[in-house]
Amino acid sequence: MGKRLIFMVLSTVAVVLVPGLMMAQDTQPPEPPALVENPPSRYVVVEGDTLWDISARFLRDPWRWPDIWGLNRDEVKNPHWIYPGDVLVLDFSGATPRLRFESDAGWTLVQRRLSPEVRKHPLDSSAIPTISPNLLKSFMDSTLIVDENQLDLAPTIIAGKEGRVLLGPGDVAYARGLANTMDKRHYAVRPGRTFTDPDTNEVLGYEAIYLGETRVRERADITTLKISRAIREINPGDRLLTASRKSDVPVMPRAPSRNINGKVIASANEGVSEIGPLTVVILNRGSRDGIENGNVLELSRAGEVVRPAGSHNRRETVTLPNERYGVVYVFKVYERLSYALVMHTTRSVKVNDFVLTPS
Repeated sequence: MGKRLIFMVLSTVAVVLVPGLMMAQDTQPPEPPALVENPPSRYVVVEGDTLWDISARFLRDPWRWPDIWGLNRDEVKNPHWIYPGDVLVLDFSGATPRLRFESDAGWTLVQRRLSPEVRKHPLDSSAIPTISPNLLKSFMDSTLIVDENQLDLAPTIIAGKEGRVLLGPGDVAYARGLANTMDKRHYAVRPGRTFTDPDTNEVLGYEAIYLGETRVRERADITTLKISRAIREINPGDRLLTASRKSDVPVMPRAPSRNINGKVIASANEGVSEIGPLTVVILNRGSRDGIENGNVLELSRAGEVVRPAGSHNRRETVTLPNERYGVVYVFKVYERLSYALVMHTTRSVKVNDFVLTPS
């Protein structure tokens, strides 16, 4: 039993081929990705690797992994085709460096094909992920943004069994508002922060603080629930939202298709003052702005305003250039805002720092 990876170029699309690069007509070729100093010529994939880790061995900007493979947009959407034991070779035979599998002797990824090219892999779950799922596990399903009044209209926990007001796993609770729903799993939540755009004051979304999960035991006007999971104490008065399907870690990192100029508006963890690598932040840009899961954005800070040394005018000031100092990886997108993981930074991230399309 094997897993097939199929690369196909449709004949209906006019394509111009140059060595090591595929591009549509009238499209300017992107600058080739910069390699790290002394990159390995050969690398054996091991269990525990991620696409981001592997690409950092070859590239200064790890998110440009698709470029060094020559993948197009559709192929990038499903990158899970590299497995432990695969041997990757850095090929300098073309105009730009390319990675390929060592077993594909003489095989070039980008070339005109009239029929699909098939490559077999074991059909299992061992394909390496984009980034470690553990980094985002606690955020994928517990970062919840709701519309205005959504929580006010949501079903409500009205009491705990035997008058309990602090509810945890295994406890029984009673709720109102579930009689006409068919869903069995619900998130227990309570109102959190209101996120607004720092430049326009537009309300971008309302945070629902995730408390845990419940399961319906007996549905009626007053529905009986069992608390199946709790990361915080659940109380009467807390609200219930239909539990969503478990989310997957996003696809291959890539630049947005649009020019993005946004800001960091908060840390996902309220009260966190030091925002560094592997911390989740909230951005004031979402799907309406062209943000997608897997997008990579550069972090930038406005240059300081200083008085130039040697100036005789005490009122004279100059603004130093903006500093780009890190990257974030978007993993959950709402209409007007999104959540992103800080992957790399040379300084602490601050609220109101910029997020930009990579240069």
